[in-house]
Amino acid sequence: MSRIVAGAAGGSPLVSVPGEGTRPTTDRVKEALFSRLESMNMLSGTRVLDLYAGAGSLGVESASRGASSVELVEFNDKAAAVCQRNAELVNKVVGAKVVTVKRAKVESFLERAALAGVDQWDLVFMDPPYPLTETELQLVLGLLGPRLSAFAVVVVERSARTPEPSWPPLMERFAEKKYGETRLWFAEPAQLR
Repeated sequence: MSRIVAGAAGGSPLVSVPGEGTRPTTDRVKEALFSRLESMNMLSGTRVLDLYAGAGSLGVESASRGASSVELVEFNDKAAAVCQRNAELVNKVVGAKVVTVKRAKVESFLERAALAGVDQWDLVFMDPPYPLTETELQLVLGLLGPRLSAFAVVVVERSARTPEPSWPPLMERFAEKKYGETRLWFAEPAQLR
């Protein structure tokens, strides 16, 4: 069973998405990831976007640890319903509606955000389904690039067997880490000179 690791809702169990359609981030990977993000001061007061949210565990963990707003984007009906339940749990503990759920395809959500002139995100999690092609991932990263704040961090979680994402011109990788069958890539806005 997945849980919130730390923060205001630390220790709270999370609802999981039934079936085989999603792969929850393991507690070991989540603990290492959030330890790194905390050391970078990337949690308190940040605007977080969790794309392909699944159960929303990365987004709600961020809310538990002090993010000012979190958007969970998930297209699958069952997963979006689970996101909503996990969001309600954290919102109740923190005493504010910090986490919201958007049932939408990631590409459509990002296109609408660009048209609406949505403010920029400080921290973005992307844990796309393994069948998502590298070309599709590159498209999403391209849509995301202009919506990042100046000091944003993007974390892409993929199978350790997949190649490094092709970063768009507005983004560059600054780190990567392998945990068993999982690899995390960390990117930031490119320093255009």
